[in-house]
Amino acid sequence: MNIPDVSCVITPGPGGATALRASVGFVLGQSLRAVEALVVLAPDTDDAVRAAAGALTEGAPERVRVLTTETPGGFAAVRRNAGLSAARGTYVLVLGEGERLQRHACRTLWETGERTRADLVAGGWTRLTGDGAKEQEPPWQHALFPRSRVVSRLTDASELVVRDALVTGFCLRREAVERHGLRYDEDLEHSEIPFGPRAASAVRRIALVRRRIVSERAPADPGRDLAGLVEAHRRVCHLLEAQGLTGLLEERERAFLLDRLVALVRTFPTLPAAERERLAATAARVLPESVPEPVLLTLPPVERVGVRLLERGDADGVLTAAYALRRRGTVAAPLVQGRDGRVRWQGGDEDPALDVTELGHQHRAFGELRLMNRLTRYEADGGRVLLEGRLVLPDHTGPGPAPTARLEFRVRDGARTFGFPVEELRRDATGISWRARADLSRVLRPLGTRDTLWDARMVVEDGRVRSVSDLFAAHDLVGPEDRSPARPRLGRAAGDTWQPYVTLKDHLALRLEARHRPARTTRRLVHYATHFRPARRARLLLRALGRRRDRLRSRGLKVSVYHSWFLRLPVRRGTVVFESHMGTCYGDSPRAVHEEVRRRGLPLRCVWSYDGSREGFPAGERLVRRWSWRYLWTLARAEYWVDNQGFPQHLRKPTGTTYLQTWHGSAYKRMGFDERRVRMQNAPQRERLQQAVHRFDHFLVRSEHDVRTLARAYRLPERTLLRTGYPRNDVLFAARTRDEAEGRLPRGPLAERLGLDDHRQVVLYAPTFRGGPGRRKRRRLLLDAARFAERFGDRYTLLVRAHYLEAASLPVCPPGTVVDVSGHHDTGELLALADVLITDYSSIMFDYALLDRPIVLFAPDLDTYAAERGSYFDLREKAPGPVTATEDELFAVLDSLKAVDTGFRAARAAFAEEFGGYDRGDAARAVVDTVFARHLSRTTRTGEDRR
Repeated sequence: MNIPDVSCVITPGPGGATALRASVGFVLGQSLRAVEALVVLAPDTDDAVRAAAGALTEGAPERVRVLTTETPGGFAAVRRNAGLSAARGTYVLVLGEGERLQRHACRTLWETGERTRADLVAGGWTRLTGDGAKEQEPPWQHALFPRSRVVSRLTDASELVVRDALVTGFCLRREAVERHGLRYDEDLEHSEIPFGPRAASAVRRIALVRRRIVSERAPADPGRDLAGLVEAHRRVCHLLEAQGLTGLLEERERAFLLDRLVALVRTFPTLPAAERERLAATAARVLPESVPEPVLLTLPPVERVGVRLLERGDADGVLTAAYALRRRGTVAAPLVQGRDGRVRWQGGDEDPALDVTELGHQHRAFGELRLMNRLTRYEADGGRVLLEGRLVLPDHTGPGPAPTARLEFRVRDGARTFGFPVEELRRDATGISWRARADLSRVLRPLGTRDTLWDARMVVEDGRVRSVSDLFAAHDLVGPEDRSPARPRLGRAAGDTWQPYVTLKDHLALRLEARHRPARTTRRLVHYATHFRPARRARLLLRALGRRRDRLRSRGLKVSVYHSWFLRLPVRRGTVVFESHMGTCYGDSPRAVHEEVRRRGLPLRCVWSYDGSREGFPAGERLVRRWSWRYLWTLARAEYWVDNQGFPQHLRKPTGTTYLQTWHGSAYKRMGFDERRVRMQNAPQRERLQQAVHRFDHFLVRSEHDVRTLARAYRLPERTLLRTGYPRNDVLFAARTRDEAEGRLPRGPLAERLGLDDHRQVVLYAPTFRGGPGRRKRRRLLLDAARFAERFGDRYTLLVRAHYLEAASLPVCPPGTVVDVSGHHDTGELLALADVLITDYSSIMFDYALLDRPIVLFAPDLDTYAAERGSYFDLREKAPGPVTATEDELFAVLDSLKAVDTGFRAARAAFAEEFGGYDRGDAARAVVDTVFARHLSRTTRTGEDRR
């Protein structure tokens, strides 16, 4: 080999000869043949490693070189620098200890560098998880490598220096290394951290490749050489500061706090007490100059508290914060509310970093809070055990004056519990200290077969309120010396020892073990009986039966039976199947049509589809679960289908059935075949959508805008269109008429059920659906509900209505300020209740405009959304209210809502007329008259006969 394309520098580490052979093997196995492995050894390298290096050189003398440095010991940076100086390749890559170089990594890097003329080429990498069994890539890599690209400024790929992205998985042009004098810091163990940003800031062109280059990087250990990590971070910060990149500097500081220090805090429950004390002492020495106060205050509350206590060297406080991080929503430390109304961690400290008001714990009562019950002592003496602990209490709540408590052990994944009373409770200002003794062998009597794991918890009661808390414990609190004898109901042969342990979720549990000969023998026999050949065959048979049972329940089989058999059945005259939003609720226009049918006494057999829970559906009506056999049977025999979203696309409509599609809203975003996602589908998918739409016999529209958009987007013929408006909006016309005649107060029974006060105005926040096809997901709202409550809690009550395909994740707020109404079935009732609507692109704005009440559009991503999803008109041009892009703009509008709304009354009226011209308050009656005309005439004839 003359001049290799890539030189891979390998510095052996603690893995020894085995790791060295593996690393060199990855290099020699590259699909790019012109690659050399440069092994750099220290003079005091182990003889086995030196022998392995020699053998590798003899096996491939042209591709493996061995170099020995002059200085013994030192950090790996010394040997890496020697490798950089001795490298002959066009590009140089440094491979870390134990890292696996992907087979096509060098080819990918070399070809990209040659094509782009970049001096630095970087790709993705993964690292092993804590136990070394799995791999994962850093969560920020997707943002760094959304696609392959070339950048010339660090601001175009900020993760290169904000995160430790260039610790591996990249190569440098050797000429650039020499030109810029790039070398690792030989006085630093973590020298790879500052080397990458220094190289990225020196070169002119950086190529980013959306390919994995390195895998199996060693698991992150934030506690190893904390001082060295902090020093490496400081050097990167000095580099960014020297180049005037203050924005990246702030991002780097925040990322270091989250990726390194918060990660270190999380590990505290798994560390021995001595190690926790050592780390806290080191942190107190090296962190005070490395945690900028403005950056620290941008962290979430519990993360902020953990970093502050680590900076102070408070090992026990950091342990408490770690429990709160690992079990979100748990009150892990005493909380004290000051005169200013702010709630602070452990009380009495005015440090703003310890302000945890936004967690909202102060708004919950004793029985509603998840309190940390920390086990401080566990001692076993034969069958008797002594447990001591402390239950944390915030200063605003607690049990009554004479509480009682009991410890319970609950079988894992079951309902059986055994318990015994807590003999001593001592309450003070910040919590309850407790002590309990019990004879486990007498109190805890499992069966001994499938009930071998038991979780501990404590129940505190005061006659009115009950609080249940797990027993948190450090992982080194219990060990083998704390075993106790066990007495299972099946005898000692089923198990003989209770072994306490701390789970991955940091709470105490007991495990029934077999330590003596009878129990061990029994378990061996049971294992043999369940694993020898007949037993294995029996298990395989049971699995096969289970698969057949699942196939009988599968949708594919149901669709086949529906088409082959159910569609042959005669239609049952007068049967109507109603469905709203794919069975998730009893509401919208199908409900309005159903209620009109019932009001007029039509002789129809009404059936409602539900998906999940029956709650909220009318008790007196027939209900069928969506996709059940009864559901398919009913659809196949129904004379009418009525829904607002679409019955399952795979199901053909029976001959003789009339399908009324009420639809669920006018269109701002592109729909149907106008939608980019649909246009990108293959022909069979588009054909299936077209066949599903062709099932419609009637399609409701509320304006000519719907005809131009929805009807055209779904290719609906003119004969299917009913220009009646939406039946669901009839209640809005009734509400507007009632407001004009009687006023809006009092609000009515729904407001009473929701606990709304008449002195506060009601603001409904109803954002649109932002996901795609798939399961229902919980998403964080774009509007900060906690900030809204803090700003307007005395003036407004915020009702949050998530899209029916999503769920809102809401913070804890003061009572009466924020109410989640996502589970309320009928949106029309909420619209009639609201004084103001906040939305973005949801079709709910077209309905609410009929009430002639203020509408505020909160659309931070309006331009991005319109570009990605597409829209039918310019929202800013036709908006029925102010369009805001930030929370500050939204809050400014709400502060002066009356004055701002005055300027939009004419625009709102024009908006309602353009998009709801056919809504006149009689849509339900008109739809029933048209669709169910035959049954209306029969009713009339019956009435005449009776007279």
